[in-house]
Amino acid sequence: MTSRLFETVLVANRGEIACRVIRTLRRLGIRSVAVYSDADAQAPHVALADVAVRLGPAAARESYLDVDAILDAARRTGAQAVHPGYGFLSENPALAEACAAAGIAFVGPGIHALQVMGDKITAKHAVAEYDVPTIPGIAEQGLDDDALIAAAERVGFPVLVKPSAGGGGKGMQAVHTPAELPEALRAARRVAAAAFGDDTLFLERLVASPRHIEVQVLADRHGGIVHLGERECSLQRRHQKVVEEAPSPLLDAPTRERIGAAACRVAASVGYEGAGTVEFLVSADAPEEFFFMEMNTRLQVEHPVTELVTGLDLVEQQLRIAAGEPLAFGQADVTLTGHAVEARVYAEDPERGFLPAGGRVLALREPEGEGVRVDGGIAAGIPIVTDYDPMLAKVIAWGADRGEALARLRGALAGTSILGSVTNVAWLRELVADPDVVAGRMDTTLIDRRFADAQPVPASDEELIAAALIAHADCRRTPPQAVGALWGAASGWRLGRPHPVRYDIDGTVVAVSGEPEDAAVTVGAAAPRRASLRLRDAAAAGEPGVALLSLDGITERFDLARDAGTIWLARDGRARALRLRDRATRLAERLAAVERGESAAHPELRSPMPGTVVAVPVADGARVEPGDTVVVVEAMKMEHRLVAPAAGTVSVRVAPGDLVRLDQVVARVDAEDAPTASTVTASTPTDVPPEEADAAPAPPAAAQR
Repeated sequence: MTSRLFETVLVANRGEIACRVIRTLRRLGIRSVAVYSDADAQAPHVALADVAVRLGPAAARESYLDVDAILDAARRTGAQAVHPGYGFLSENPALAEACAAAGIAFVGPGIHALQVMGDKITAKHAVAEYDVPTIPGIAEQGLDDDALIAAAERVGFPVLVKPSAGGGGKGMQAVHTPAELPEALRAARRVAAAAFGDDTLFLERLVASPRHIEVQVLADRHGGIVHLGERECSLQRRHQKVVEEAPSPLLDAPTRERIGAAACRVAASVGYEGAGTVEFLVSADAPEEFFFMEMNTRLQVEHPVTELVTGLDLVEQQLRIAAGEPLAFGQADVTLTGHAVEARVYAEDPERGFLPAGGRVLALREPEGEGVRVDGGIAAGIPIVTDYDPMLAKVIAWGADRGEALARLRGALAGTSILGSVTNVAWLRELVADPDVVAGRMDTTLIDRRFADAQPVPASDEELIAAALIAHADCRRTPPQAVGALWGAASGWRLGRPHPVRYDIDGTVVAVSGEPEDAAVTVGAAAPRRASLRLRDAAAAGEPGVALLSLDGITERFDLARDAGTIWLARDGRARALRLRDRATRLAERLAAVERGESAAHPELRSPMPGTVVAVPVADGARVEPGDTVVVVEAMKMEHRLVAPAAGTVSVRVAPGDLVRLDQVVARVDAEDAPTASTVTASTPTDVPPEEADAAPAPPAAAQR
């Protein structure tokens, strides 16, 4: 490689992918330019880059989706190329056209490829001419809802409604009966219009036992095209990939060769340049057959698994192709070694229907070890931004075979601690230990079938006791400040014999007698147990502390962080917030419960997540029926419909575009027949009383005596 690469490259993205691209730029000696919105001013990619430029407010349309702002930043910093990452403008021809007009290289395919493959209808017709099989369905421009409803009868149910623009599963709706189709079309059009500015839809036959298999391709501008093997992406939730691996455990060698060749034909059909991914649907019942779904004209989230089995840096390959270099290898030179699996870490709560979660990263521990890689976009001390995608990081593991890779991934997830926000790490560990996943028996519906009814996991006795002893130790380190304060200190001191100190932790009382290093503890009405606690401060800023709890002769290790009146503990990938409640907090909650009981005849609809109101389908004062959609809230690429719990008159308190907090009241229904349920979100149960959302818990020293 003797050609000159770029001197300065602007990364038009955020989060873990911006960090990932910047690290390769740094390794190659290329000056990096980051861009950021106001919400991301403290983000790690801003600090990691050589130069950072503010784009605008938090709203993506005023920052990361603003082509003019990105080009202005490129000109001001002397960038010779723009790397779009994935998402945002990565597949938008407008950015590629603007770069071309400004004489700046776009690290991606040409405008023709973006236009053809950016429209799934056009793409299906284009690849069919190159002898690539496609899924049966109807894919025509300009179909209205009536035409799609009529076509669905010819295609046959079940069908999949898909937006023609965009990707990532956004807006897709699985429809099993004709009665479901009209609402699915309305929802898909709304999401597609908001996300892609294009509400064109088409239909495909829903394949039984579908497996999602994609092929990574590289193509230079000199006619060279190679594929780098396939990735299995069948573990999905609501059409969003969760766990990916390379190679697929489903395909045999002949099918692998045929599907790779088909992917190269897809790339050739549009004169592709750069790194791209061709996605296929394969029935688990007939793995020798595959159907083209779409081509993603960008780097994929799951590209690290391909890097680990091929030894190639795909970002470097993108840069070299964009600089005009030919591929330095042919198809015969590509070999796959071992197996790699990736898990996506999201700020979401699996125990509340995977609703997005916010918070601030108090402390962070990322896993290390042989074959383990972490591509992250968070750091201790920064807020988790809810304006964009909820993905925080990716944990990837390589092994000599699939069994070793999965075992290393489970260990890596167990060693991941993100304190300050609820995440899906513990759930991911459970998922990759599932017997069907371990055996390679997967399809795209496995997660939705297996985990649809996930219930909250209560705090264990070990967690409650550890939190109580931590609070006890904190109290002991804080001496009384006033005369007579000994009576109020958490020492258990009394005239006569000592009295147990009681700590209320999320409604469970833990009584502690003695010192933290040697105490008798009682959880609720259970029998006393002997326990001891040792605390280790964090070794460095941003790392969690360590709490070693010995209970009944067994020692458990917890990662630890404190936040006002909340103690965060993490073990085996599960981070839990344990809130200490004082008398004032308990009284406020009891009063709130009484108020909710008095207004039970007027159910309130509360937002199940912090987000933005994207639709209010009913007018204030209108009559609604049970199940009618009243408000639609979106956060982190997820829509949530709040529906009327009973027939009655609705009072709407928000409008489209409003920002709402977790558990904020967005509407109320004055029911005709008073329900007996308390005032919670009608469509999703809430785990704590809504009034707690803004309550400031007591400091750790607060104890009940």
